[in-house]
Amino acid sequence: MTIFKRSYCALSLIAAVIVFIAAMTLFVGKPTTVFASENNSDMITGLSEETDDVTVDAKSDSTNGLSITYNNDTGSLSTPVKAFLVLTIIALAPSILIMLTSYTRIIIVLHFIRTAIGTQSSPPNQVLIGLALFLTFFIMWPTFQEVNENAIQPLDNGDITIEQALEAAGGPLRDFMYGQTQEKDLHLFMDIDGQEYPKEMTLEAYYEVPFTTVVPAFIISELRYAFIMGFLIYIPFIVIDMVVASVLMSMGMMMLPPTTISLPFKILLFIMADGWNLVIGSVVKTFY
Repeated sequence: MTIFKRSYCALSLIAAVIVFIAAMTLFVGKPTTVFASENNSDMITGLSEETDDVTVDAKSDSTNGLSITYNNDTGSLSTPVKAFLVLTIIALAPSILIMLTSYTRIIIVLHFIRTAIGTQSSPPNQVLIGLALFLTFFIMWPTFQEVNENAIQPLDNGDITIEQALEAAGGPLRDFMYGQTQEKDLHLFMDIDGQEYPKEMTLEAYYEVPFTTVVPAFIISELRYAFIMGFLIYIPFIVIDMVVASVLMSMGMMMLPPTTISLPFKILLFIMADGWNLVIGSVVKTFY
């Protein structure tokens, strides 16, 4: 049995070597040449006339045998390129929405409201995120319209290039962030970057600041505004907690958690003051 296995392996190896040598002989004996600079009709004609000896020769071609047309030279984007750009934008949409819009301030303020009242999961996260998203679209809709008119539609029509579209889209976003970014935050990142800045940050000087410097300054300003509003929201609810805790201590109910008693009073205060109207209205008005 062992001799049979050895003979089988030897024969298999010999057969593989013979097949390899035969294949190499066929490929070396008949070189193929394809002229990539010619059009399809010329290639088909050349292949039909010279089936025995076809050669690949791209050395004489300045493009090294590769040519790419941009949607038949019309300047408009083809469907695969559009799909690729859409998928890229969808992948970057969460970062763009959080970093360049009013979403950061709104979601932080809504989180402070839920924490200050003391409800652990009411409203749930899905409701808070959905409310923040729709408020963001409501606030940013004029900016989105300008981006669509100045960048997306001209790019889709082939009037401008992608670089020009990105520059045109950055203008409305800069205008929005200009009114919400504090100068000290902008100067902070300009100092870190080693840039010189004027004492008064006018609109002309603001447009000369790189976009990569404006975005972190805008985010820091948004966090500051959100935490200031969160502090103001906390004050009335902290007063209720202190009053309830003092009453329970005076009555000797030390084992009873104050939050259990104060929660209904905080909800009642929030309803009587029409808290959602006041808070949402105040947050939205800070962007105008």
